Amino acid sequence: MRTVIIGSGAGGLTTASTIRKYNRDMEIVVITKEKYVAYSPCAIPYVIAGEIPSFQDIIMHTPEDYRKNKNIEVITESTVVDIDSENKNVIYYDIDGNKNTLKYDYLVIATGGETFIPPIEGRDLESIFKVKTIEDGMKIKNYAEKSGSAVVIGAGAIGLETAYALRKLDLKITIVEMAPQVLPRGLDIDMAEIVLKYLQDLGIEVILGKPVSKILGDENNRVKGVIVGNKPYSCDMVVMATGTRPNIELAKKAGCKIGRLAIKVNSRMETSIPNIYAVGDCVETVDFITKQPILSPFGSTAVRQGKVAGKNIAGIPTEFKPVLNAMVSKIGEMEIGSTGISELRAHQDRLEVVVGKAKALTRARYYPGGKPIYVKLIFDMNRTLIGAQIVGGERVSERIDAMSLGILKGVTCEELVNMEFSYAPPVSMVVDPIALAAEDAWDKFQKLE
Repeated sequence: MRTVIIGSGAGGLTTASTIRKYNRDMEIVVITKEKYVAYSPCAIPYVIAGEIPSFQDIIMHTPEDYRKNKNIEVITESTVVDIDSENKNVIYYDIDGNKNTLKYDYLVIATGGETFIPPIEGRDLESIFKVKTIEDGMKIKNYAEKSGSAVVIGAGAIGLETAYALRKLDLKITIVEMAPQVLPRGLDIDMAEIVLKYLQDLGIEVILGKPVSKILGDENNRVKGVIVGNKPYSCDMVVMATGTRPNIELAKKAGCKIGRLAIKVNSRMETSIPNIYAVGDCVETVDFITKQPILSPFGSTAVRQGKVAGKNIAGIPTEFKPVLNAMVSKIGEMEIGSTGISELRAHQDRLEVVVGKAKALTRARYYPGGKPIYVKLIFDMNRTLIGAQIVGGERVSERIDAMSLGILKGVTCEELVNMEFSYAPPVSMVVDPIALAAEDAWDKFQKLE
């Protein structure tokens, strides 16, 4: 029996390792376009910034490691061009340009997402970069070291992390975002304003609510500036942090059903074609709150989906559950996190909500080193927690994780107000900021009665 996996990202390699964990005899072959495997693209901005010394440091395993330690064959720098699902064949071109056909018993499509490049005039100029692979990161860092200024298009997490990284390299940075706020997918505008002020205090210019209409080039076909609205901004390089789109072309060729957003899979990560699974950024999943199909382009989601697909292929029935899209990011000294539904999204979905907010410190006010932390909790009219956003100097991720568990378990406003939180002056306030935000919401509920 042979499983062929297309893609060497978190979803694909986790699937491979999970199959091997529970099945020692299955032949496993991974085919990838990339030269490097088993690394986290999320780490790229931190290498650019110098916080991680080298790109080699974020590569956890090599193809040879997989061969020697797990008996998994990883074929690099090769491109799958077609899937013949009727005859169970994968057709690909290897590094030498040779056409190959590989038969499978099980197939896993883990093709991820492709960087979306908006149709901006000048987008084909040199010194325009995306942030997708290690090679992209190397190119950005090398070019930045001989540049004086950069424009980052897109103010999502990757855009802001990359902008900060380039600012650490002493470049003059301008961020341009079409939405009226930074981090439009993760935060409401009131919480995003805290992040915006922090960026501005770092000397980063942020332009919101306007697109880049043109990228200007010099006589050497290199970037020399951009036009935002009618105003020119000079720069030496442009970074496209404009998001990704699911890579679903091979799934279409295989005949897999495509949903509203990406490849449609069931809770076992099976596509509509027998023995073909799909995981990662190329699939759509289900929102825990709204029960609607959504994208969940996070490494943590891909890993969990890979484990589910791998177990099912190995004969262990397992289901993938709806998601909250919990996220966390660190930009300089600021941590940012969210989980569940935002207030804006709730209003868009015609959900009536009550919001509780608190500003506090991460440590007892008399203990040195305490940092500001801002908490926003969203409750439905049954007083059940459905969303949380936290921005602060430290200890954001563990609070977001706690709120994710709270949402999944249906925790109420009253339960959070009265929840037992641990306390010690070096690590927390005697009343946790989450309890303070819940109490703010509780007071608002009382006024509604």
